[in-house]
Amino acid sequence: MRSATPDAATTRPRPDRRGRSRTLERVQELHDAPLAPLTTFRLGGPATRLVTAATDAEVVAAVREADATGTPLLIIGGGSNLVIGDKGFDGTALVIATKGLEISGTRVELAAGEVWTDAVARTVEAGLAGVECLAGIPGSAGATPIQNVGAYGQEVASTITEVIAYDRRTGETVTLTNEECAFSYRHSRFKSDPERYVVLRVRFELEDAGGLSGPIRYAETARALGVEPGDRVPLAAARETVLKLRAGKGMVLDPDDHDTWSAGSFFTNPILTDEQFARFHARVKERLGDDVEPPAYPAGEGHTKTSAAWLIDKAGFTKGYGTGPARISTKHTLALTNRGTATTEDLLTLAREVVAGVREAFGITLVNEPVTVGVSL
Repeated sequence: MRSATPDAATTRPRPDRRGRSRTLERVQELHDAPLAPLTTFRLGGPATRLVTAATDAEVVAAVREADATGTPLLIIGGGSNLVIGDKGFDGTALVIATKGLEISGTRVELAAGEVWTDAVARTVEAGLAGVECLAGIPGSAGATPIQNVGAYGQEVASTITEVIAYDRRTGETVTLTNEECAFSYRHSRFKSDPERYVVLRVRFELEDAGGLSGPIRYAETARALGVEPGDRVPLAAARETVLKLRAGKGMVLDPDDHDTWSAGSFFTNPILTDEQFARFHARVKERLGDDVEPPAYPAGEGHTKTSAAWLIDKAGFTKGYGTGPARISTKHTLALTNRGTATTEDLLTLAREVVAGVREAFGITLVNEPVTVGVSL
């Protein structure tokens, strides 16, 4: 393929409802455009066409054009949850670069293209609690409801009130309530039907607790803060502590640290039925001894969540595992990383090895958290 050729700031005419031509906002457009620099893995081949949209209208117009012409469409926000195949994407990749953060009392509205970790910092500065423990998570605000982003005892499902999205099925912009988003662990309506909605804006209801955080629910965070679970601390202290914890695990982006050339946690924590957990528990005893107890957390009636990181480690895949250009992070077993020269196939080979090893050791099949494009485990 030829190198990326810019048709920058192209003005694209569109017919109105009566078939007359009108002028749309100017959009940036590239052809045969590298996608690897747009992802935190820094992996993946080029897109046939890359469009960067800076307004909601530009986002909707680009989506409508792709749908009208039958062109495959890939939505890119912060690129922190994408694994793109080495052959790239044969279609239009749409980068959502919209900006906008509005705070009114305890209500916050974010444009989908806002950098999430910056938005968290702004809410902390405003004295609002509810997302401070989600500091340092890479990616865009528009991706947070899709994945129901969560960490250190918080998840966005607890504070999102509405999501404004373009519905590709009806051709209209719609507002979905929290209930209509159908949030669950690392899942949502948007993730279960990925071809239907394009998130444009996200609305939150946070808490004014007099400069204090929400109740600290995660034991590791409480220990680092020197408090008991359920206690509140100054908002800035909660955010700074989480950033330090994440950085110690290679979960805060740093271009000079290959442990952060990842998608963060590559696998979700398995949620098991009582019967599945009993079988798993027996395998642990058989493999590791009667004195070993696996991590177990309540996950709703009849279900228990266990730790993917624990499973990976106990199956023999320790920190730094691997000899090739894709390896497990030296700081956290849940992160698969690009050491600088990896290909997507290198990464997938490692991921498949981990999945097979955990399945053989404990009878549990790990599920990848990042979205795969043109490839699969």
